[in-house]
Amino acid sequence: MAGAVESRLAELGLTLPAVVPPLASYQPAVQSGVYVYTSGQLPMVDGKLAVTGKVGAEVTPDEAKELAKTCALNALAAVKSVAGDLERIKRVVKVVGFVASASDFTGQPAVINGASELLGAVLGDKGVHARSAVGVAVLPLDAPVEVEVQVELVEA
Repeated sequence: MAGAVESRLAELGLTLPAVVPPLASYQPAVQSGVYVYTSGQLPMVDGKLAVTGKVGAEVTPDEAKELAKTCALNALAAVKSVAGDLERIKRVVKVVGFVASASDFTGQPAVINGASELLGAVLGDKGVHARSAVGVAVLPLDAPVEVEVQVELVEA
């Protein structure tokens, strides 16, 4: 039986994906005490990137915002893989978003809003977080966006 968080995802027409397998030597998420830290999550769907390139060049800001939403969904899957249940999320503490940007693109915060807005829609007040949105030259696999999330859990 799905909990409230996964029910809310369903209401939004979203499904929690399978955890994206690591692309190198790391874990998708680790728990330390009551915190879970995700590795950077790319906008992978069914094991591949739907879009590659720089935001502000090959990728529009609106496309990138949707990709950031996908990254956040992948981050929630990674959190669940170590926490066991998304109902254990006490709050999202921090989101860090990286945007592979064309040299003149300065809209990184609007792109990462895709991740922030998804977390708010799914988790309500528990999804309110501190955040950084950083423009970078290139990301793994030429991904346009990468998002990492830190959450605090309710003690089991």
